[in-house]
This record gives sequence, C-alpha cells and structure tokens, in this order.
Amino acid sequence: MLKQYQIPSKKGKEATMVKNQYGERMIKVSFPFEYAIVFKIRELVGAKYIPDKKIWVMPLFVDTLKKLQAMKFTLDSKLLKFMNESHDKTSKFITSKIDGLKGTPFQYQYIGIDFIEQNNGRALLADEMGLGKTLQALGWCQLHRDRVPVLIVTPASLKLNWTLEIDRWLPDANYEILSGKKTYKPKADFLIINYDILPSWIDVLKDLDIQVLITDECHYYKNNTSKRTKAVKRIAKTIPYVIALSGTPIVNRPIEAYNAINIINPNLFPSFINYTRRYCNAKYNGYGWDFNGASNTQELHQTLINTIMIRRLKKDVLKDLPDKLYSFIPLELSTEGKSEYQMAENSFIDYIHESYGAQRALKAVNAEVLVQYGELKKLAVKGALHQSIEWIRNFLEIDGKLVVFAIHKFVIDELMKTFGDKAVKIDGSVSIAERQKAIDKFQSDDNCRLFVGNIKAAGVGITLTASSNVAFLELPWTPGELKQAIDRVHRIGQKNCVNVHYLFAINTIMDKIARLIDQKQKIIDSVLDGKELHEQNDMLYEILKQYSI
Repeated sequence: MLKQYQIPSKKGKEATMVKNQYGERMIKVSFPFEYAIVFKIRELVGAKYIPDKKIWVMPLFVDTLKKLQAMKFTLDSKLLKFMNESHDKTSKFITSKIDGLKGTPFQYQYIGIDFIEQNNGRALLADEMGLGKTLQALGWCQLHRDRVPVLIVTPASLKLNWTLEIDRWLPDANYEILSGKKTYKPKADFLIINYDILPSWIDVLKDLDIQVLITDECHYYKNNTSKRTKAVKRIAKTIPYVIALSGTPIVNRPIEAYNAINIINPNLFPSFINYTRRYCNAKYNGYGWDFNGASNTQELHQTLINTIMIRRLKKDVLKDLPDKLYSFIPLELSTEGKSEYQMAENSFIDYIHESYGAQRALKAVNAEVLVQYGELKKLAVKGALHQSIEWIRNFLEIDGKLVVFAIHKFVIDELMKTFGDKAVKIDGSVSIAERQKAIDKFQSDDNCRLFVGNIKAAGVGITLTASSNVAFLELPWTPGELKQAIDRVHRIGQKNCVNVHYLFAINTIMDKIARLIDQKQKIIDSVLDGKELHEQNDMLYEILKQYSI
C-alpha cells in the first residue's frame, strides 16, 4: 500500500513520485480512462493497478519515465529531477585510458570500469563468464590507486588466478595471498583470501582500514546461515567501496543475489521479506519458508540494471572479441602431491645434468627421458586434480556447457565419477557407436553439461559446438594436438567467441609448458593440423633447456 496518495487528475495524464510502505520510491500514474492507454501502461515493467484508488503504480526506472513522456504524461518536479540526475550507465564512455594499466582493455570493459565509477565504487559486475570481470575490477582500482588496501575474497581455486591477473595488468602492484587460519598483520596493497578462511581473519582485516572489497563469484555467500556469508556481511559494513563479480544470470534464482545486492546498496531492497515475496515467490510449505522460487524477474532485472548492475553477454559484444580468448588458471599442488612431485623433479634434473645438458638429452630422445618427462606431467596433474575439479564444479554452477580435455585415464575416470550423469566421455575405451551417442547427447541434451575427452581419441573428427568453453587439465606434446582439440569447439556452427582455459599446477613442468604456450600462442594459432612433424622435439627441447640451467 502507498503511504502517499493524491487524487487522480481528471484533466490529463500525470505521473508523480510516491513511496510504498517500505520506503521505496515508486511512480504513480493517473489518466482519463482509455483502453489504448491502459494497454500501454500494462506493458511497463512492474506496473500494478490499485482498483480502490483508480491509479497505477510501478517501480522508478529512467526507461519507464522516458516511455511515459513519449505517451504525453506530465512528470512532476521530483521525477524530472530524478531523470536529470540519473545516468544511462550502459552507454556512457568516459574512461579511455588508465595510467599504469598494462595493455588495452576492450571498449566494453572500459564501459564496465566507467559503470563502477558512476556508481561511486559500489557495483555488481554480472558479465557472462569470459568477458573479463577481473580486469574491470582491477582497472577501477587502478583509477584510484590511493584507495588501498584492497581485499579480494574468492574461491580457493581462483586465488592464484588473481595473482596472475594482477601481474598481467598491474605489474607495479604488490599483493599477498592469505592462507590458513593462523593470522598476522599483512602489509600488501592487494590482499587475496578465500571464503572458507575469511571468518578466521575478520578481526585482523577490520583493523587494516580496508578501502575496497571485491567479492569474486558472489553466489558463494548466498546462504544466510553460513559462516562465510556472515563474515562477508560483517567485513563489508566497514568498507566504503564494494564490487561484486558474478557471471550467473542472477534473476533465475533471485534469492541467491540478495546478499550481494544488499552489501552493495542496503537501501535498494531494505526489507528481506518484501524482496522474497516480490521476487522469490516466497511460500510457507509447512516446515518453513521456501525462497527458491522466482517471480517478477523482469522487474528485478530492470531494477538492477538501472541501479547497481551491468551485464553483457558474449553475443552483445561479439564485435569486440577475437575468435578465441585464452586464460591461464594456476593451481596449487596438494601437500602430498608437492612432496611426490619434488622427488620426481629432482631425479629428472639429475638425469639431464648427467646427460651433459638439454641438447644431448634431446638427441638421445630415449625411453628414459620420455618416461621421466611423462611422469612429471602425470604427478603435476594428479597433485592439482582436486583443485581442477573444484574449478570445473564452479564453472558449471555459473555457466553453460564445458569441454574438458585430458590425457591420463585416472583423470578422465575421476571426472566421470564426480560429475556423473551430467557428463559424457570419449576415450580409447569408447566404441564408435557409443562415441556418436556421447557427442549427440552433449550437443542436444541441456542436462548434459560436461564433455570429457582424451586428447588423442577426441581431438579430431568430432564437433562440440554446444559449448564455447574448452579446458585443458593436461597439455599435449605438441601445439598441433592442442589446436586440433580446440578446433572441436572452434569450428563451423560456433556462434560465440571460444574461451580456452589452461589449468596447471604452479612451479611444475605443466607451469613451464603453459608459459611456453602463452609465448607461442600466435604460432599455435597458425599451425595446420598434422603439418609440424618437428614440433614435439621443439617443445621438449625448450623444457629440457629450462631444467638444465
């Protein structure tokens, strides 16, 4: 019910600003009855008729006011002032260069940075996965280099990725990864911590006068009763600037977005109950309240777009994107995996030195060097497999389908065991008939989210365009094999930019291979399938050379 009410005009079409019982600003319209006007009013987002007052009310949006003006409605002074003070946050393009930012963002990324600026450093970046939300958040931080420390809260599997992005875009910035529950007073400008340990660090962090809070994959604090959610809410109260990142189409389950919305702008939806009734189709089921539904999602989406959220899909910015985007996802070995890997690596280094360097070891190309090389790769993948699975699980929660390539049977088996009926596989054990069934299921079944393929068995001759994302848990011997695998997705029928994700354990042979690939990406892109017969030795020699120093 409205707190304010004015007698509707009998003379013309008028729109005035009012407040509802929760203090939220609304638009009230009154007009002489005409079917044509009623039909147009009904089409406005969130429009609702109040019979006893013979008026219509709707949420306060700039777009709605523009449509009312086009319908020849007279706006009162408060509405006109609101329009004049509001910005069209998706079309502004003020920022063109950021001092100290290495590289050049795409235009839509500049617009995202500018969106945060227009919202006074409090915003929800909801771009589709792969469009560079991390860069946009860091870009805004670079605009305000004096606003430090910056606290980045992220899933554990993405902590190292943030260091990679900071190194890439802000080479002069200093950062520190916070680990474990034993606390101390960190001193870096960028502090990176995972959600699970945040509760243990709250008291220390509150004393640091943190200026900016970035919450990555903000659906991680959707549960009101969890310790991580309580910790995020508690720390956010003390921080002036808050940027939340999420590639999830949040309007599908509006309850998951409430906490992120609330810490960014507590005044947008001050009443949790009102929010759930309006947008979550809240129902009492006899055991308690169920908030997992969805209602008035178009209204919610428009409200967020007009206030705190910017969201672009790949199809919206396709003209800005190259055919393929590459990302490198660094992971940590488990404690046990680290010890096992180190022993094998020391043995490998000793062998190269005993062979008098990389050149002689390569010339030999005997079973010994190949076995040891392969064992190192295997142990690097094995030690980071848990984190790789966590990354895949997080991806599937927020995006569509994913194609994963691996080499070893134990990796493929573990993925199929973990993701069950959501996944299909093609490896050497799958018959020709079953191969096609797996491909068809992945291409056509919305419930089949993950394709798991052996690089050799599934790297050629198949089409997987249902996904525009490819992840490599293991890297093949040659750039040609890599390109062949990517081209299962990047081929005729693919309408989106293809995102290629390389997952690798840091400080391992996979790390070295990934860096080589990064250096030679243009070469890899130009490789014709099966034409570079010497490329295996080229890659192997580069690796051996690094170990022989």
